[in-house]
Amino acid sequence: MAGAETVLPGGPSTRGVRPPLVEPDLDFLRSLRRQAGPDFKKCFQCGTCSSTCDLSPADHPFPRKEMAWAAWGLKDRLVRDADVWLCHQCNDCTVSCPRGGRPGDVMAAAREATVIHYALPRALARIAHEPHSLPLLLAIPFALLALALALRGPIEEGLGLAAVAGERIVFPYSVFFPHWLLNGLFLTVTAFVLLVMLAGALRFRAGLCAAERERNGPEPLRGRLASLLAALRIAFGHRDFGTCTAARPRMLSHSLVLYGFLGLTIVTLFVITAPVNPLVRESFVYPFAFFSPMKLLANAAGAAVFAGALLMIVRRLTDRSGSRGAFSDWLLLGGILLVVVTGFATELFHYLRLEPHRHVIYFVHLACALGLIVSLPYSKLAHVVYRIVAIAHAERRGRTAPLKGGIAKEVRHV
Repeated sequence: MAGAETVLPGGPSTRGVRPPLVEPDLDFLRSLRRQAGPDFKKCFQCGTCSSTCDLSPADHPFPRKEMAWAAWGLKDRLVRDADVWLCHQCNDCTVSCPRGGRPGDVMAAAREATVIHYALPRALARIAHEPHSLPLLLAIPFALLALALALRGPIEEGLGLAAVAGERIVFPYSVFFPHWLLNGLFLTVTAFVLLVMLAGALRFRAGLCAAERERNGPEPLRGRLASLLAALRIAFGHRDFGTCTAARPRMLSHSLVLYGFLGLTIVTLFVITAPVNPLVRESFVYPFAFFSPMKLLANAAGAAVFAGALLMIVRRLTDRSGSRGAFSDWLLLGGILLVVVTGFATELFHYLRLEPHRHVIYFVHLACALGLIVSLPYSKLAHVVYRIVAIAHAERRGRTAPLKGGIAKEVRHV
């Protein structure tokens, strides 16, 4: 009846107030149904998931509110919610849910939707999360590398470049893969990818701040720089993995992959900067000798990444919650294993002097590595950046609480 008055228990009169219009995102609901199953709508807001979580803050805890937003298809709220990224998907909430609503998978789907929402171009981000696009995803890095090699001759002629080949190396890779070409290709692609990633991170941060203003959130408690530094310590120190009881076994696998990649990055930077690197006293020779410090570091780092990725796969296959991960999870793990396996195969074929096998497998290795870089703004690798932005935002407003009832929670009530 027009003009009727509605009074909620303990709330003010709403006579003449137009109720809010809820516009569910149907595409988002369909993606949730694919990833989390149809039972996520069975959530009846009992709060078991939030009370189970070791990381959920005392005020407005997650994932209870996120489950309500997901059931209503409120994607716009979820993609501007920092709490989605405070979750590490230990799946304690999923195991404890009395209705089988799979809150852990819902939070994972929300993170995936956030990456797609803020990535540029968004169409490429969608493709990176669709299983039927796998042939295209595999073809892109191979096509880029093949195009660069095809243009090698015209570029060398136009710029007067000579192929880098030294008599000290019996079978130099540089005959087919000159350093100037690989460095130019990888640095150009990496620079473009980092710009795209930065744009997505800034758009995400703007969304978080806009949501904070709309709900009249608390004033910041810390400065931006202090919050960012705290977020970096939390992320790279894996603090929350050690705090969350169920996720603690995952700390080893994630640490192996993270620090293994850091080791490989150091070796890569050493190779790229060799012509101007003061640490290189003699003429630069690549591939490295087997007992070269850089070769030892590369092998140790590669072994760490391989072991970490295998542990992640085993965990997914044996997860007591039944969660096996989304397509993007397996795409990333598969890509990591391909890079490591082809890298070790390249090294083995080189020492066995197998021709042309080692050049073929080196081409595959380079393409796989390039694929990881190209997919950075769209794959689960992007979670590193988005999580740091979200943690910094939460730290700035005092929403991170590693221990229930601890000092961090008490500060928010002062």
